Amino acid sequence: MLLFTTPKRDHIEERMKYDLDKKKWDISNRKCLMVTKATIADPIRGSILDCDIATEFLQKVKNQFTGFTKATASTPIMKLMNEKYSGGGIREHILKMSTTAAKLNSMDMGLKDEFLIHLIFASLPKDYETFVVNYNMQLDTWDIEKPIAMCVQEEERLKSSHSDCSFCEG
Repeated sequence: MLLFTTPKRDHIEERMKYDLDKKKWDISNRKCLMVTKATIADPIRGSILDCDIATEFLQKVKNQFTGFTKATASTPIMKLMNEKYSGGGIREHILKMSTTAAKLNSMDMGLKDEFLIHLIFASLPKDYETFVVNYNMQLDTWDIEKPIAMCVQEEERLKSSHSDCSFCEG
């Protein structure tokens, strides 16, 4: 009979430990659900079916926004494709396009710097045509900082050449 009581006692201790751990987990899970639900806006919370487990609830919240992210990706893509420089500072123009491209990174749709640079050059007016041709003839590729510096320099050159021409005409 001693053989049967010892394993039974061990089982009871394991069961007690399991019950205690489960109780702690249940309390933590309930607190997580309460905090999560309290911090989510009512319209979002109302659209999600109730769950007993916090991780399941968070997964359902994530699923609500997966399609939203895909749909919103088209806005920065179209903005990059249609962007044209219209004055006001070339640095600001390039930084604006770079910021728009960075929004795609958060959607796992990031652009390589080389492609972004070509989009930036495509957005420039004809005054920069010689500059873009010179870039295209180079073997090395630039990171995003280099076109900013080079375009600002080209912008200054163009401004001074235009002011010289208007001075000559006047």
